[in-house]
Amino acid sequence: MSIDSRTVARNNLFVPLVAERDGHAYVPAALAAGAGAYLSSSGRIEGTGPDTTAILVPDTAEALAGIGRLARERLEGGAVVGVTGSVGKTSMKDLALAACSGVKATHASEKSFNNELGVPLTLANAPEGTEVAIVEMGARGRGHIALLCGIARPTVGIVTAVALAHSELFGSIEGVAEAKGELVEALPAGGVAVLNAEDERVAAMAGRTAARVVTYGRTRGDVRATGIVLDELLRPRFTIECDEGRAEVALDVRGAHMALNAAGAVATALAVGVPLEAAAAGLAAARLSPWRMDVVRTADGVVVVNDAYNANPTSMRAALEALAALPRSGGDPAGGGGRRVAVLGLMAELGPEGPAEHAAVAAEAAQAGVTVVAVGAPAYGGAAVHVPDREAAADAIGPLEPGDAVLIKGSRVAGLEVLAAQLVAAHGGPAAP
Repeated sequence: MSIDSRTVARNNLFVPLVAERDGHAYVPAALAAGAGAYLSSSGRIEGTGPDTTAILVPDTAEALAGIGRLARERLEGGAVVGVTGSVGKTSMKDLALAACSGVKATHASEKSFNNELGVPLTLANAPEGTEVAIVEMGARGRGHIALLCGIARPTVGIVTAVALAHSELFGSIEGVAEAKGELVEALPAGGVAVLNAEDERVAAMAGRTAARVVTYGRTRGDVRATGIVLDELLRPRFTIECDEGRAEVALDVRGAHMALNAAGAVATALAVGVPLEAAAAGLAAARLSPWRMDVVRTADGVVVVNDAYNANPTSMRAALEALAALPRSGGDPAGGGGRRVAVLGLMAELGPEGPAEHAAVAAEAAQAGVTVVAVGAPAYGGAAVHVPDREAAADAIGPLEPGDAVLIKGSRVAGLEVLAAQLVAAHGGPAAP
């Protein structure tokens, strides 16, 4: 299935959605691109011709959810893995896909398709023979995860973290925890809940499920990532330790926090029957969805860290920690040379805690020797240089020299990934491998 006429493949079912724009207007384009049929709540669409197949329904969004429930039935006998959390959902999904794929026929959500549209699309587009389907689940309020679980019926559930993300929509961080825990409550008694042992609110969800609980972490948990070391481009090397044994892992993704996610991915792989060594080997080939800790060293020797997909206090601190950990001139993190600049956009939907969280992030960055350029976000306060837009941010950064590093991060509304691309292009593009 497809809900976007620009991405229709041959013989897809096209589902036009009615929102700010009426998707029925794009049915002719979808058919021209090769769609084999379309849903419609507006009758047969004018100009589509009598030889095209129209499936008439009262509501296309409700029909999409129904198709998702039907598609889930094809996966009986396999595993359906639900992934949620305030931060790290998509990275966890990407790493779990890599950990499972070497042994099991595995399918996962595209990008961050994690809502009432993305979940049924993921299930419907799972290829025949799929043994493990990994479904990302987002929430913008209580009851949303439960709704998605009603479609996907997960047998394994991963919860990454509970943090101040979209907290104004949940009322409090306790409300966030309540909503995220709907995933483990939906698991069957024969299922597995994979919980982050380093987040006390997540660990407490063990009491909310009838499923078997497996925990993961760095210093504690059933599956642990220990001895983490970063190379000059922030790629972590570490050891996975668990009851099944030990395995060495080298990731090609960036940031020490990705080792924690990798431990969760291994715990998930073990839960669906993938041996430890195979899971560890699969992680070496993991690739993340766009704009997540994408570290590029340019031809001019400048490092650009593009983590612009989204932001909340937890993910912001992890990205700033990674920026500060980049080796300076001569490979000595404590040595001279090498400016550290963070271009930060708004952390949206934090509610009453928002101003204090912005100010705290900027102050912590300054204490770590990082210059903060705040783009249209006055809440970062006096510890930041303030500019109104991306163009002004480029001027505020100033000339960059070899050894300098710039982090780009903010909520989606900031659109800062454009600035990251501009910086890389301005400094000669990516350096040759």
